[in-house]
Amino acid sequence: MATPIPRSSGVLLAVTSLPSRFGVGDLGPAARAWVEALSAAKQTWWQMLPVGPFGAGDSPYAAYSTFAGETLLISPEDLVADGLLGPTDLPTRSFSDGVADYDGARPVREALLRKAWAYFKSGSAPRLRAEVEKFVKDDAAWLDDWALYAAIKESRSGEPWTAWPEALRVRKPAAVERAKKELASSIDEHRFRQFLWFRQWTALRKHAAARGVKLLGDMPIFVAGDSCEAWSATDVFLFDADRRSTVVAGVPPDYFAKEGQLWGNPLYDWDALRRTGYDWWIRRAKHSARLFDLTRIDHFRAFQDAWYIPAGAKTAKEGKWVPGPRAPFFDALRQSMGGLPFLAEDLGIITDSVRDLREKVGLPGMRVLQFAFDGDPKNPFLPENYDPNTAVYTGTHDNDTTTGWWAALPDAERHPVRLYLSFDGRDVAWRFILLAWSSVASLAIAPLQDILILGSEARMNTPGLAKGNWRWRFTAAHPLKERLEGLRSVTEESGRSSR
Repeated sequence: MATPIPRSSGVLLAVTSLPSRFGVGDLGPAARAWVEALSAAKQTWWQMLPVGPFGAGDSPYAAYSTFAGETLLISPEDLVADGLLGPTDLPTRSFSDGVADYDGARPVREALLRKAWAYFKSGSAPRLRAEVEKFVKDDAAWLDDWALYAAIKESRSGEPWTAWPEALRVRKPAAVERAKKELASSIDEHRFRQFLWFRQWTALRKHAAARGVKLLGDMPIFVAGDSCEAWSATDVFLFDADRRSTVVAGVPPDYFAKEGQLWGNPLYDWDALRRTGYDWWIRRAKHSARLFDLTRIDHFRAFQDAWYIPAGAKTAKEGKWVPGPRAPFFDALRQSMGGLPFLAEDLGIITDSVRDLREKVGLPGMRVLQFAFDGDPKNPFLPENYDPNTAVYTGTHDNDTTTGWWAALPDAERHPVRLYLSFDGRDVAWRFILLAWSSVASLAIAPLQDILILGSEARMNTPGLAKGNWRWRFTAAHPLKERLEGLRSVTEESGRSSR
């Protein structure tokens, strides 16, 4: 069985949503201040979105790597503290408050990272030299592939690996060795950037642990088609001899999407993985446990059955359900890791067999209050239908904020919510927090936007929208201290404070 989660609570907030004068939130001073604010509010968990290198549309769920960290999150202030930049190196450009400006921030931060690398090569911060060498050696199993992939991608102006010359695309040894020689300096720089990321991450995690705050991560079950792992991992994905996907991931048609959803991610060759004892997945899971105290696995249902869509299909309707690795996979993980520090995202089309698998392996599932009020007393999202091994959310990163959701809800659909909560509709987000925190679910989580009672302008992601997502940030203008004081009271009254 998985280790039970003690009765506790936390806040969902992307790292990029933190305040910063450099365009997007990062792992530096604002992250430490946020940890301290959570601790003061008696929160046990800081739940984040994925922190790997952001892919298409700045999406953390389309990362270029499942092992590497997003270097946009490296704190310039902490580079100064480490002697890798001087105070005068920090840019004076001003960015808009409240918006994660990826396009504006990336060239600014890239320039700082190049300068930090130049300083390091010239002898700055000599005390870090041994640490860098140790990191490069200890993490070579994933780092070498990532640094090579990143260097090639950079040399080809960001072109996806599927468009690289054939010899590189299929990783012919001679072509790979030639790239390593030609791009040696760039490869070393990408290794160094990952060292910086992991150094700052480790410091933040220690800062959080010392204050009783745990980190809850997020792992998409599938990797992006344009990712280091899709390019470098052999015998992991269902590719043909030309390293092209034979089938891709998605979900079938449903009420919300008449054509289904064609995600396009490569699918796993579970038979090949089984023959290795699930080695690649075990390394991935252990890597996540290195970063987080608990990890949410997105699209858990694919471990039971996944929707396989033929490569080249126009819509997801052409797919079919294919069995996943099921319980033996989790048995292998548990044996190797000594436990299962995971939370199952079991939303969407969930069958009895998916529920049985989650219960058999002992993982807590998710319940979202915005899905609870359809008039069915057996609705699994209603609090009276929870079992304690559950994480309840007011909403997720894919939902509108609860205030925005309520504003858009037709009056007929508002009626059952009013009846259930016996209220007039004011401050619905806070009423949802009270409902979640008072439930039997062992874990209660609310996005910061709901704690701040913000509307649709603060929505983080709209599924199906290719651009404009992941941009919200909180600012000094938001009543953070007042709201977190209220959350502290709710947490203490509901018995969720671990301190």
